[in-house]
Amino acid sequence: MTEILIGIVSGIVSGTGMGGGTILIFLLSFMLGIEQHVAQATNLIFFIPTAIVAIIVNLKNKNIDMKLAILISVFGIFGAIIGANISIHIDVAILKKCFGVFLAIVTLNEIYSIFKLYVKKYKSNQKERQ
Repeated sequence: MTEILIGIVSGIVSGTGMGGGTILIFLLSFMLGIEQHVAQATNLIFFIPTAIVAIIVNLKNKNIDMKLAILISVFGIFGAIIGANISIHIDVAILKKCFGVFLAIVTLNEIYSIFKLYVKKYKSNQKERQ
């Protein structure tokens, strides 16, 4: 049952384009105790069908800049090859720490983005009152 819930939550986050894999890796390693390397590799398999569905929906809605997507994809393939080779040779403990730092950076970025949005709305409201 836990696996089903993890899949649903990760799929929803992935479908919105917010990085369901990040959630999946965290949940697999934290809730199920799966080794980091296995969780990351499982995420890669999970990503294929969820990405295909998200691509189809976004293509129908004309939300994809194809030139940009192709350019990023080509260089992303090179990055994936490099990253996979680095990951294979890193100790699990270090990999977990790197993933934790990554999550912390993402969290701080989200908090900063929300704060900026709040400040922008606050300033806008102040101008309207004057």
